[in-house]
Amino acid sequence: MSALHPATARYSPIAMALHWLLALLILTSFSVGLYMADLPFSPLRVRLFNLHKWVGITILALSALRLLWRLAHRPPPLPAAIERRMSLWQRHAHRFTLTALYLLFFAVPLLGWAYSSASGFPIVWFGLMQLPDLAPVDVELAQNVLLPLHRSSAFLLAVLVVIHTVGALKHHFIDHDGLLARMWPARRPESPSS
Repeated sequence: MSALHPATARYSPIAMALHWLLALLILTSFSVGLYMADLPFSPLRVRLFNLHKWVGITILALSALRLLWRLAHRPPPLPAAIERRMSLWQRHAHRFTLTALYLLFFAVPLLGWAYSSASGFPIVWFGLMQLPDLAPVDVELAQNVLLPLHRSSAFLLAVLVVIHTVGALKHHFIDHDGLLARMWPARRPESPSS
């Protein structure tokens, strides 16, 4: 293993699992949201809206769990060799992007939840548990304030996810510095053949 990414610099398996599960759920929620937005009213649209809401609430819950985990288990610091090679603007961009991502992990689903409440459609998570309304029924508030905020914050989240992904891929394929390996499950050693 290279000096740039010693075993101690890796994220914990729980942090990795939460990272990749949230990545998958965010991609799913954003894709469903884009697809359903312009569908005419139909049973399919209602099912997709419910799926979008359920995934959004799951993202919110897992984001809270991930934040609690991160506060209790400090992430490994950037390896010194990588940090030395990063310019000041790259270090600031790295910190800003991670902070903004965490804020949007909460803001996007909370705005969606408030929009659903203000529209008069309570969220029944996976059809099992009705969640309390975050806003009183007010269609004007829903359509003119909460929906635009939910959409714009979702698009901002998507842009930051792309920037985060491009940065990770740059470190992996151009810099070859092992940074991506910190968040990738380790390969198990091959057993010796008999």
